Amino acid sequence: MKRRHKIYLYITILLLILYLGLLTILCLSEYSDSRATIRSFGDAFWYSLVTFTTVGYGDLTPVTPLGHAVGVVFLLLSAGIMMTLFGAVISFITSEGLPLFLLGFQREKNWYYFADYGAEANILAANIYKEDPDTVIIFGEKKDDQMEFPDYPCLFINVSPARIVARKKNTGSKCRIFLMKENDIGVNSRAVGLHQLPVEVYARTTNGQDHLSGNIRFFHSYDCCARQYWRSKPLCGHEHTIVVIGFGNYGQSILERAILTNVISVNQHVAYHIFGDAREFLAMHRHLHEVFCMGKASETADALIFHEECWETQHEVLEQADRMIICPDDEPEGWSIFWRLHRYYKLRGQIHLHSNRQAPGVSYFGTNEEIYTPNQIMRTTLNQAAITINEIFRKSVSYPTLSWENLDDFHRESKISAADHLLMKIRILLKDETITRFSADKVEKAYQKYCETKKDAAVQDMYRRLDHMRWLRFYTFYNWSYGAARNDGARQHPMLCAYAKLTPEQKKERDAAWELLGSISIELTE
Repeated sequence: MKRRHKIYLYITILLLILYLGLLTILCLSEYSDSRATIRSFGDAFWYSLVTFTTVGYGDLTPVTPLGHAVGVVFLLLSAGIMMTLFGAVISFITSEGLPLFLLGFQREKNWYYFADYGAEANILAANIYKEDPDTVIIFGEKKDDQMEFPDYPCLFINVSPARIVARKKNTGSKCRIFLMKENDIGVNSRAVGLHQLPVEVYARTTNGQDHLSGNIRFFHSYDCCARQYWRSKPLCGHEHTIVVIGFGNYGQSILERAILTNVISVNQHVAYHIFGDAREFLAMHRHLHEVFCMGKASETADALIFHEECWETQHEVLEQADRMIICPDDEPEGWSIFWRLHRYYKLRGQIHLHSNRQAPGVSYFGTNEEIYTPNQIMRTTLNQAAITINEIFRKSVSYPTLSWENLDDFHRESKISAADHLLMKIRILLKDETITRFSADKVEKAYQKYCETKKDAAVQDMYRRLDHMRWLRFYTFYNWSYGAARNDGARQHPMLCAYAKLTPEQKKERDAAWELLGSISIELTE
């Protein structure tokens, strides 16, 4: 690119020299003739402009043979110059020139750049615009003639992220970049060099990893779906048998969130029956037997029961289920299972179907509109809650701990998991299972209830025991085990034991997740 720019520069300089030379020849040749109207360099310049633009006022004309020759050159060049200028204007308007020019006037706004235009990108962009109308949405490709234009203001500019960022000039808030295709970070040419740009990058992945480098954050669409599911349809106290049919990407994410989030009572005993190939999952999470009863239901602990046989044969399990989650990765297969269950089985529990299509009378979840939201993808609220939990935790212990910026991905995820459980804590404190979302009023009431009830030592002990159950599940899920001393390399922790074996100070650490309600209450009120 630098070599091409130099060539253009040299050609421009050469043309300018030739033009100045012609003006000089015209001026000198006409100046000595008494009949001439072109008497100065300014007259020659004006004559060239009138000739180039084909206006032809006739106020200045060459009279000498050499002047006529120069005039002929100007006349021959005028048509080419006009066509070139006209073409340049059309090219500027129809190409990326005009949108890039217009962007320069909107640098103070938030910019959201999507590498490609697709269904997921379109929905996320629409949700972003709903929350922030004073924003600039940019798609990094040309608009197809058959493409229906979005219902929100946006620009289609076929340029690299680097050019967009350069146009922002670090003015206003930072630009955010999205790669919405699965694992696009490794194959999309526009992903090259993103880690060097002063922007926040969000890339869709299937491996669940959180970070690649400082400014690149991954989001897992299956995990977003599972989070949205358990947030909108949380576990209730009367549910003891839950069936999951389909154990692909969606099924595994839903079970993972259930393991990490569904802690509502120290006496709960929920049996999860999972239909699908679970060999890889069980091989990877080899310590689950330490906190779950494996293979059979229990009256004292939650159970994970993986069925190798097909779900159609388990009539008794299906008929006793309090909830059935149908979530194969293939959506048409899910609909087929849904209709077969209704047609051939006697059911008493609710059926929740993963579907991007909405149909009356069907309890569905995981539509693109629910998954691809700013808060789901960028996790702003969840991350802020996690940061606050970490600060509360640091103040509550006597030994030194790391700030959020210095935490690795695993320990950040630990705090995020604690923040994920906040909705359950509110439901527990207010004894209201109809609550499915935060509000300032509910958080404040929940925190007041916590402050009142924790004065009872037995109740406070129950709160700590409950959060220890949640914490124990998280570390066990990630293959940590008990060790006399903490060893992150060996994944060993001295608190990975029964609650009764914890020291008073270790038990007190569990207060941080509950105390967070007070901070959130203050923040929402303000």
